[in-house]
This record gives sequence, C-alpha cells and structure tokens, in this order.
Amino acid sequence: MAKHADDRGVGAAPAPRRGAGELEAEVLGALWAGGGPLTPTQLLGALGGELAYNTVHTILTRLREKGLVVRTTLDGHPAYAPAQGAAEWSAGQMRAVLERGADRTAILHRFVSSLDPADERALRAALSEDSP
Repeated sequence: MAKHADDRGVGAAPAPRRGAGELEAEVLGALWAGGGPLTPTQLLGALGGELAYNTVHTILTRLREKGLVVRTTLDGHPAYAPAQGAAEWSAGQMRAVLERGADRTAILHRFVSSLDPADERALRAALSEDSP
C-alpha cells in the first residue's frame, strides 16, 4: 500500500508568507505590549508561532537600522525597546501613505468619509484642539 504525503508529515501546506513589513509590525507590537525592553528570546516567546531566533534577531537589526528600536541591556543581555510609541509610529505610517499620493485632498476626503462615527468625532475633536 502506497503512503500518502500526509502520512509522512510531508507535503503539508507551508505557512502563508507575511506581507512586506508585517513581521516588523508584529515585533514592534510585541515590544509596545512588553512594557519595557525585551531580549530576542523574550520576543520570540511573545510572538509565538514558528519563528526562528535568527529571524527575530534579523528583524531587530533591521528595525534598529531604521531607527525604530534602540538597543539596551536587560540583566546583562542585549535587549530592545521601541524608539517611539505606537501612536507616533502609526501616525508616521499614515503620513507616509498621504505623501505617496498624487491628490492629497482626495485621499484625505476618502479617508475621512470612510471613518466610523466615533473615529470621525475623535478626528474632529483633535482638529479643533489645534485651531487657534
């Protein structure tokens, strides 16, 4: 009787690949949730899944080169902390999307018109705080 690929544990569908920047965002999210610097091993545990230590270390190196994390020590081991808060990082991402567009007014209009009522109220309140 012939064995099927599934019987050997071979041929299982590979895990879906993450989109560009998705793993970096997951690492930043774990750092923000951590409440302080984390070592690569602690990050590996916080992320779960099937990431290799080397993968986490590589992502941390890239984030450090981009100025998104700072390296420090924790109990004598290298550790990493976010260089900015989650809200500041997210605002930067939104600004980058806006800057890539050709028609900023159209992008802003479409964005605002797609907000749910609570987010629209929060945005209006933020804009009125900045008004003279």
